[in-house]
Amino acid sequence: MGAVNFLPMITGSFASPAAENPTVAIVEASYAATGIAARYVNCDVVPDALQAAVRGAVAQGWRGFNCSLPHKVEVVRHVDELTPAARLIGAVNCVTIENGRLIGDNTDGKGFTASLTQVRDPRGLSIVVLGAGGAGRAIAVELALAGATRVTIVNRRAERADEVARVVRAAGAPQVETVRWSGDFAVPGHCAVLVNATSVGLYPDVEAQPAVHMETLKPDLVVADVIPNPPMTRFLGAARARGCTTLDGRGMLVNQAAVAVEQWTGAPAAIEAMHAAYAQIFGSGE
Repeated sequence: MGAVNFLPMITGSFASPAAENPTVAIVEASYAATGIAARYVNCDVVPDALQAAVRGAVAQGWRGFNCSLPHKVEVVRHVDELTPAARLIGAVNCVTIENGRLIGDNTDGKGFTASLTQVRDPRGLSIVVLGAGGAGRAIAVELALAGATRVTIVNRRAERADEVARVVRAAGAPQVETVRWSGDFAVPGHCAVLVNATSVGLYPDVEAQPAVHMETLKPDLVVADVIPNPPMTRFLGAARARGCTTLDGRGMLVNQAAVAVEQWTGAPAAIEAMHAAYAQIFGSGE
């Protein structure tokens, strides 16, 4: 009888609340498809317990973990090194542990950019991002790094938009502007990609949609939504009805998880298996 190893590589997630986070099913689908002896543990960690959870992951030999709300900014204090993207964004959603050293990255924007490039190359394009929260900030930074030449941040709080704009300029976007979101936003003619980076339309409030003047959506526009549940939001349905190319939140969710898997294992993630796991949970989104 050969050697038997009952010690899998451990990865996971720290968030609160955590019960509705589908990443565990998506990541474990990749592990199973590639035959990697690894597990992904979904943990509900309240803010006061974050430091202890991080220390516990190191003590138990975890390979890495994701951080979701409300920990993406606070976890920065508990890592040893930040990737350039995480440093610019000021938030971490993926930590890799190498010889006890914690390296913080932000894969949200990378996941979105990977999804977008399947339908439109962002290089040289004008991008409008609705919302200046964590998702909007990460997406705007990564699109700037990917070569977008004009980035517009639309937000109700002008100071929050200005803060994101400063970061996006540092990421190299030649032209960055902000718009205070008041009433229905009229999409400017120069816009090639419109991104809803807010939580408006997220389950259970599925009838809601961001305040956008829908008549300003052109048929050649790419309209994207970061919301993974439901995949086809009311906003995307309305954009599709106007002839726009739509991009739902499943691509961002799966791709950011795939980046994490590749960082932790050093091997390509099983993207098709991850998409299949998502579809089994939420449906196709059509």
